[in-house]
Amino acid sequence: MKFIYSTLLLCLCIINIKPSFGQLTSIHKKEIIQLIKANKEKLKNVEQLVVAINNNDSSNKAFVVALEFVNKKWKIKFGPVEASIGRAGFALPGEKIEGDGKSPTGVFDLGQLYTYEASVNTKLPFIQTNAEDKWIDDPNHPDYNTHIRGNTTAKSFEHLKLSSIDYKYCMVIEYNTHPVLKGKGSAIFFHLATPNYDPTAGCVAIQESDMDKILLWLDPNKQKAILMGNKNHLQE
Repeated sequence: MKFIYSTLLLCLCIINIKPSFGQLTSIHKKEIIQLIKANKEKLKNVEQLVVAINNNDSSNKAFVVALEFVNKKWKIKFGPVEASIGRAGFALPGEKIEGDGKSPTGVFDLGQLYTYEASVNTKLPFIQTNAEDKWIDDPNHPDYNTHIRGNTTAKSFEHLKLSSIDYKYCMVIEYNTHPVLKGKGSAIFFHLATPNYDPTAGCVAIQESDMDKILLWLDPNKQKAILMGNKNHLQE
């Protein structure tokens, strides 16, 4: 009985000291700042930054942290929160291709916000989507990796208004957009995750309650970007 009681007490202690997902230890903070320093040239004009990183090349899970550059220092504003990424994890830098199921690695601007809603609690400009809104993912089409509204001759595309909530809030991650390179990947968004954090086809997805906080925080007058990838490859 004494052994059982001691074992139970140990288990309870382990449960109690385990940090919640929303806490950042000093080690984690140091790692994030190191990643930012390693990419400082790409981030030199960025004022608001979303970081989406993981530790395992093939994992389709990551964590997201939001930071702001204030008084010449990066300050954590939100997170970490859990995120789902491409079903095959993060691609190596520069190796993302169409249909590989991987999320790209690097620093990318955060672009246009699309939403199902007529009103959003954000300062960002947004486009309300309908059944006519599409994102072209046909590499051979001249509108590859762009938004169109209306008919298209593209052989494949994504609807931006779905029956699911996934694209209720959908922000463009400006990967392969300026310029657009044939076959290098398309439709990379920052959008809503499923309740079980199902993997994406290459996007970064978080829960709606977390997205609400980020949308409220983002400022249209500040340069915004996302730093994303496996932490080891972001330091190369």
